[in-house]
Amino acid sequence: MIRTAFIPDSGYRFVVADFSAIEARVIAWLAGEETTLEAFRDGKDLYCETASRMFGVPVEKHGANSELRQKGKIAVLACGYQGGIGALKAMGALRMGLTESELQPLVDAWRAANPNIVQLWADINTATIETVSIRQPTQVGPLTFSLESGILFIQLPPGRRLACVKPRLGENRFGGTSIIYDGITTSRKWGTLETYGGKLTENIVQAIARDLLVYAMAKVADAGNRIVMHVHDEIIVETTTGTVDEICALMSQTPPWAKNLPLDADGYECDFYMKD
Repeated sequence: MIRTAFIPDSGYRFVVADFSAIEARVIAWLAGEETTLEAFRDGKDLYCETASRMFGVPVEKHGANSELRQKGKIAVLACGYQGGIGALKAMGALRMGLTESELQPLVDAWRAANPNIVQLWADINTATIETVSIRQPTQVGPLTFSLESGILFIQLPPGRRLACVKPRLGENRFGGTSIIYDGITTSRKWGTLETYGGKLTENIVQAIARDLLVYAMAKVADAGNRIVMHVHDEIIVETTTGTVDEICALMSQTPPWAKNLPLDADGYECDFYMKD
């Protein structure tokens, strides 16, 4: 209900616009998952397309095999960052009617349908371990990993860098090599953290999504619109003349450093801040 406390100035209204499936688009772009990118370019439903690839049958939102769309949706939301059965449960897989025995096959089917994303996790994990081990820069597509003054840097396509303090290698619970660094723990204290390819992929994708939002905000503001706030991947404009279509069109412009990344945005007008 806190949302409704935010209202535009007298005589104005809000136009609220946000990116459509921004993380799914960015991870597919980074990984070169062309089937997913083509689905976005063609304006297709991602969950239907994913379910169709997972189960090998046509899936339509309100048509053939529509019951599989929900499985495609929860797999997209849970599995993109190397999530498994635990991630599916956290997303409510059991509450939506899936059985325990269906979960691992669902993970396996999603990974088989998205081999380039699975490879991206592995490549990022390997590049991080290699950089920490040999202290030389490594590259994964548009990403550069380097070690400087005891800090692991990951340079993103726009040039901004993520940082991990005091990176080192250890052994994870599966007996493999783990990546360890220092940072703020869940208890909000400085301590030791562990990461891996899927988690680093999540950090990278969400950071790039943030850079896309900043680029979009500049485009929207340069067009004469007054941005009063932004929430996650959502921009809230206070206006008397701006339209949803205009704001969404500005947000859908791809920056020069993200060539071939299909962006899209959707929005609505309101007299107080609300969910659509």
